[in-house]
Amino acid sequence: MAAEQTPARDRHVPVMRDRVLDLLSPGIESARAAGRTPVVLDATLGMGGHAEAVLQRHSDAVVVGIDRDQEALRLASDRLEWAGDRLRTWHGTYDEVSEALTEAGFREADAMLFDLGVSSYQLDERERGFAYAYDAPLDMRMDTTGGLTAADVVNTYSEDRLRSIIRTWGEEKFAQRIAAAIVSARAEAEFETTGQLVEVLRSAVPVAAGKSGGHPAKRTFQALRIEVNEELDVLEDALPAALRSLAVGGRLVVMSYHSLEDKVTKKAIMADATSTAPPGFPVELEEHAPVVKVLTRGVDKPTQKEIDQNPRASSAKVRAVEKIRPSRSTA
Repeated sequence: MAAEQTPARDRHVPVMRDRVLDLLSPGIESARAAGRTPVVLDATLGMGGHAEAVLQRHSDAVVVGIDRDQEALRLASDRLEWAGDRLRTWHGTYDEVSEALTEAGFREADAMLFDLGVSSYQLDERERGFAYAYDAPLDMRMDTTGGLTAADVVNTYSEDRLRSIIRTWGEEKFAQRIAAAIVSARAEAEFETTGQLVEVLRSAVPVAAGKSGGHPAKRTFQALRIEVNEELDVLEDALPAALRSLAVGGRLVVMSYHSLEDKVTKKAIMADATSTAPPGFPVELEEHAPVVKVLTRGVDKPTQKEIDQNPRASSAKVRAVEKIRPSRSTA
């Protein structure tokens, strides 16, 4: 059976499923104890693996699922058809938390999950151009309905701009060499496929670097994907918006896969987990008090058994908080 015909349940293993559920469940139970319908926001619905686990464990919960990829929304909706009105979807980016909740008929959520990065579905669909292992159109858009493609970036950005995004978003120490090689190659012929780009990257990155740094295209592909989808800009807006829309007693879980995502996540969490009282102030006023309590010591990581079952989980880092008082902006 072709990948596009294989049911989502058979194509997707949710990363750290049980740990994520255990972290989210007290928020769901808090809503239940207050006599409310528990609302769970899955900000990165993907193929619906985590949402399915939530709906199965909590038979009274409603999941509001956000995804910018329309095909992922279709796959998740088919997978979770049995849940009926307990799944409500929103086509958009995860900084639209408030809009998605409002459209679904809710003001707040009791549990939220952000499973960041590229989804299993997008990696597996070769024609999307996310994977450097396959020759495919150089696209990398999570939302294929519009916007710049990776081909647009490599064919039109200046050498300085390419160097900047590859160094910043890809954390690639050979960014200067790579940017120069891309500009030189495109003068002969514009890039159309991932295979063309990989060939240039192999020539630009020293062979010795691959022995410790992995595939020579890995970091550049990450940088292009982040640039095309504005991932970190959206995340910087999304997490504060999510915390504002989280009910008191609710839980937020964020799963990141590289240091840039984790850095943005930590910054957003610490902004609400730290007192804003001036140094030496004798009394901490309510408006200065922390809004959230951090639930994870540093980050939680997958077990070796989970990595063996799902190699894509190997770089996952989980941070989680509980909201303990109203957001400062609304206190």
